[in-house]
Amino acid sequence: MNGPVNEGNEILSVDDYRNRIPRNDWKYCPEEFYQKLEIRKYAFNTARVYIPMFERYINYFPANRNPMELSEMDVKKYLQNLVIQKKSDSYINQSINAIKFYYEVVKEMPNRFYDIDRPMKREKLPVVISKQDVMKMIGATRNFKHRCIISLLYSTGVRRGELLNLKLEDIDSQRMTVFVRDGKGGKDRYTLLGEKMLTDLREYYTIYKPAIWLFEGQNGGQYSGSSVENVVKDAAKNAGIKKKVTPHMLRHSFGTHLLESGTDLRYIQTLMGHNSSRTTEIYTHVASNALSGIKNLLD
Repeated sequence: MNGPVNEGNEILSVDDYRNRIPRNDWKYCPEEFYQKLEIRKYAFNTARVYIPMFERYINYFPANRNPMELSEMDVKKYLQNLVIQKKSDSYINQSINAIKFYYEVVKEMPNRFYDIDRPMKREKLPVVISKQDVMKMIGATRNFKHRCIISLLYSTGVRRGELLNLKLEDIDSQRMTVFVRDGKGGKDRYTLLGEKMLTDLREYYTIYKPAIWLFEGQNGGQYSGSSVENVVKDAAKNAGIKKKVTPHMLRHSFGTHLLESGTDLRYIQTLMGHNSSRTTEIYTHVASNALSGIKNLLD
């Protein structure tokens, strides 16, 4: 069941959810839900997921059912319904997070639903492209801003949102670093700035003269996430790459290629902002140099 959630790409705020015109046939998040998101300084992207997810949960039940009266069995029935609807594992996990946020954070009832099962985690390997294909993408990109976007995504390993949040002062030519502010989990970090990248960024600045954000739209303000997706997709197409290439694939390629070049996993973990070394270790399953030393049985 879908609620009155804006499906567009425009930026929303918690106030936009709070001030929606009410519908008689829809139950909305209580004010305390919004307040806790704000007081705890949850990331806006998290709020944008939690609010509609929780509303779909409470609207699954009859209008006279108070969320505080719902039992663990009721929650399981709701989640079972999501499985029947063939919702993705990610969708179900986000729903669980939103429900737990209400009971455990808003209502301060820790572990009220401690027996809720999550979908079994599937160990999917990251999809990467070769360094040669990355260079083809950069070479096939005629727009200089777009070329810098692709180059920076690959050479720094930043996430798409982190790229969009870069400001001019985050590029440090003295220390040859890029400062990544408020990354995943609200963490700051530094990553690499290469000489070639710095030269390109200096040229980019003289052409486009951004005011605040490193990459800005035509009318100023932050560049959009969908534009970055399209820049990467078009570059891959122009380079003749058959895979669907995404910004996150360039990040995975950054981590894999560093490992293949002999960089210590601990440094890669720091550069990529991973909380756990286990997250970084997945690149050991993708790195080709680990396999190249093994003689093929047909050779």
